[in-house]
Parts: sequence; C-alpha cells; structure tokens
Amino acid sequence: MKKNLVLFVLFILPIVAYLFFASGVDGFTKLPTITEKIPDLGKWKSHDNEAIHLQGKITILGFSGNDVYSKRGNYFNLSQKIYKRYSEFKDFQIVIVAPVGTEKQVDSVMTKLKTVSEMKKMHFVFANQNEIDAFYKSMKLQEQLDVEKGTPNVFIIDKEKNLRGRKGLNKKNEEEYKEGYNTSLVSELHNEMTDDVKIILAEYRLALKKNNADRKKYGL
Repeated sequence: MKKNLVLFVLFILPIVAYLFFASGVDGFTKLPTITEKIPDLGKWKSHDNEAIHLQGKITILGFSGNDVYSKRGNYFNLSQKIYKRYSEFKDFQIVIVAPVGTEKQVDSVMTKLKTVSEMKKMHFVFANQNEIDAFYKSMKLQEQLDVEKGTPNVFIIDKEKNLRGRKGLNKKNEEEYKEGYNTSLVSELHNEMTDDVKIILAEYRLALKKNNADRKKYGL
C-alpha cells in the first residue's frame, strides 16, 4: 500500500499536475475570435499617402468619426498605454479609419501626438462614409457607431484579419464578451487591452517557436 502511494506521488501526480497547468496555459494563450476574416482596407490611403493593409499585421483598429479633434485625448491614451509598449514589434500597427474631409483635423492631432512619442506605426486612413459604414458592418459588431459616425472603442485584428476579443467564461468562471476597448478609459487600456495584446503576441511567438523560426526577424 505504502509502495503504491510512493509510486503515485513520484510518477502519476507530476503527470496530472503537468496536464492541468498545460491546459491552463493553452487556454490563457488563446484569445477568442469574435469575427473571422474581416475585409482588408483596399485602396484607402493614409495621411502620409501610404497604402495600409491589415493582412500580415497585428492591428489596433479604430474609427474616428467626423469630429477627430474631440478624440485627441483618446488617441493620447492609446499612444501612451498601447503604442509605446508594442511599437517595437515589427508587425504591429495602429490604424484609425477617418472620413474624407477630416484630413486637417488628423494633421493637427498627429502633430500633437508626435510631440510626446514617435508615431511611425500609427496611421489614419481616409474613406467616404458609405465605405466606412459598409466596412464597419462587415465586422459584425454589437456596438453601433455614434452620432459622429465614430466610436471611442478600438479593436484587435490579428495577422489573418480576424477580430479578436473576449468571449465565454473568464478566469472567475463568469460569462464575458468584449469586442472592443474604450480608449477614454485608461484603466481598461492598461489592464485589459495590454493583457489581450500580450496574448496575441504570445500566440505568434509560440507558432514561430514550433516552426523553429527566427523571432527577431519577425520582431517577436
């Protein structure tokens, strides 16, 4: 009897513990998909007249609406809490979709942001309102755009153009659903969004490790 107990402690218990913690890590390092394969940005050009794409990038995606300048504080929060932390990663970018006609407001906001941080990987892209409405609808979000046709929320898009967020039971075994992160709430960016972006990066690191890829080459 004692011999069997010793064998259990030495051999069986470590295996059980390993399986338990391995399953927990696997659950932690997978951020649920909210919407699969959203469209790319097509031929929309940025404020620097660049063609910006979602495919192959980890993108923080936002929608400014017509009153871009009123959201300058939101974009400052985003630059300080998210951009500064993750801009070193090669395939990371922030993209804000703005209506045609707001170019001067964007220039003013970017000028202010560049006084506190380099913003090479933050892009505003311009489209007409019908194109923006159609694109937003394709994301199949519960939240609607506000009266200015924008939202304070930003969204995490992975390299395969999947919208990622929180869905299902959380660590407290409570039902949770989160498709976007409110840029007016510093605490939400600092606590929830930074964790979720970390998970996305961890997924790609794990994939590269499995494929014996060079993580430095991919900025991971």
